[in-house]
Amino acid sequence: MSEYVAPLKDVRFALQELAGLEQVATLPGCEEATPDLVDAILEEAGRFAGEVLSPLNRVGDTVGAKWRDKEVTTAPGFKEAYGQFVENGWNGLSCDPEFGGQGLPKLLSAAVSEMWKGANHAFSLCPMLTQGAIEALTLAGSDEQKAAYLPKLVSGEWTGTMNLTEPSAGSDLAAVRTRAEPVGDGTYRIFGQKIFITYGEHDMADNIVHLVLARTPNAPEGVKGISLFVVPKFLLQADGALGERNDAYCVSIEHKLGIHGSPTAVLAFGDNGGAIGTLVGEENRGLEYMFIMMNAARFNVGLEGLGDAERAYQRAVAYARERIQGTEAGVRGGPKVPILRHPDVRRMLMSMRAQVEAMRALAYVTAAALDNAHANPDEGERRKSQAFADLMIPVVKGWSTENAIQIASTGVQVHGGMGYIEETGAAQHLRDARITAIYEGTTAIQANDLIGRKIAREQGATIKAVIADMRAALAKLDGDLAAIGRRQRAAVDALEQAADWIVATYGKDIKAASAAAVPFLHLFGIVAGGWQMGRAAVIARQRVAGGDSDPFWPAKLNTARFYADHLLTQVPGLAETVIHGAVGALEMEDDSF
Repeated sequence: MSEYVAPLKDVRFALQELAGLEQVATLPGCEEATPDLVDAILEEAGRFAGEVLSPLNRVGDTVGAKWRDKEVTTAPGFKEAYGQFVENGWNGLSCDPEFGGQGLPKLLSAAVSEMWKGANHAFSLCPMLTQGAIEALTLAGSDEQKAAYLPKLVSGEWTGTMNLTEPSAGSDLAAVRTRAEPVGDGTYRIFGQKIFITYGEHDMADNIVHLVLARTPNAPEGVKGISLFVVPKFLLQADGALGERNDAYCVSIEHKLGIHGSPTAVLAFGDNGGAIGTLVGEENRGLEYMFIMMNAARFNVGLEGLGDAERAYQRAVAYARERIQGTEAGVRGGPKVPILRHPDVRRMLMSMRAQVEAMRALAYVTAAALDNAHANPDEGERRKSQAFADLMIPVVKGWSTENAIQIASTGVQVHGGMGYIEETGAAQHLRDARITAIYEGTTAIQANDLIGRKIAREQGATIKAVIADMRAALAKLDGDLAAIGRRQRAAVDALEQAADWIVATYGKDIKAASAAAVPFLHLFGIVAGGWQMGRAAVIARQRVAGGDSDPFWPAKLNTARFYADHLLTQVPGLAETVIHGAVGALEMEDDSF
């Protein structure tokens, strides 16, 4: 079975040529991201992903995490790999140097994270949740909480979790019933149960820092009455050392379709007198703080989709090269050939490849915007970059994860019957990818956020600016790129038409707009990905014209052309669905279902 190989050439291209790493490296605090350092980090991350994490992917799937007597043991090799991960400093790559981080750009961290997710999705979830806890405490925690928890979380010696969902609440956080009773000195006793807690219990770190949503006694009903608390697995002594076990226990782990190496815990707080926790920030602002974690997690789940899709593509290509079956179309009496030579297999592989490259480009461009939103010295540029990132994060999350499911399914199809056999590994990618469109808010939640908070609320101002940038890029798609330009122009026109409809409709018929939300998200993702592929084609043409003989460039041109002909052509039809599809979705009587 083949192992993951980091796609370093395309990663570097997307980082440098599309996302603008050189500009990001000029931002205050990012100056250490020199070309030599970036190359060294990418090479070493690729090695760690391929040699350490990838071989454990199959072990995690077949053996999985095990629960016994409120404790969880991870799959063989996971604990040791996590020890190496921490020792090598990977957890603190983009974290604040004040707490032991390296302060490198989120753009570089995104590229490295893609490798972890591609090599071993289940393993990567642990540091991902820790990063979310770090962000929430950095922005909303007290000085005491930061000093107590951030150094260990940044190093990775301790891990973090996000505790939102309850058995009766699901995605409706207004229904959260976990309660927090004050006992004085800013301390609370937490009582309740949380479900679907990724790495809520495990054996890879000395302590687990749970961030928990709960209600104080006088909290108002609904989402306005939710507060956020730090509830560690082990309480801390005055000197910061680990103390007694807190009253927060794992009572079971879920039996899942995929990501078996990642324990998904049911946590019980307060069965023995109350779990001790401290309030983060102010009472009743917990949801606001949790969304700090959520936004970071949503972007990272988009990277999970990208990683799964890249891995499925790699496995499918490897199989298509070695599987000998049939003669080449149009060659009578010819020899048996690898299935890579069959036209439909090539179409499937090109579909996988083109979408992966578009997803990578859009994710990295969004990561660069996050860096600029945080550190650009120009206030106007910070606001513009934040607005762009806010608009794109639900697309990166929703579009990339839905693509990943389809790409992994296509990978199974490339394998034929062998794809349905677990030993080839193709099925695992499909099973693992399936959760990504549900994690941290389903695709519909992302789409409703996109059309409501990110488009309708501001009357489409940011998406109109993005469409203007897309139109400006069309001018360069001329000459031998004119066919790509035509497809992109028609797609941008359809996007603009659909976006205008969303703005006009949302306020007067929210049901119709909501029925169109997911098709609109898909439409926007395809066009935004095509925008980046068009930019890539222009650069590739320049390199070829300049005499660069690297086969990477004509391959990029071929991939961009495929994307235009096979994916951008879907956009006008999706626009029709957005504008006219509500009747068919909404008119059926409930009893007729």
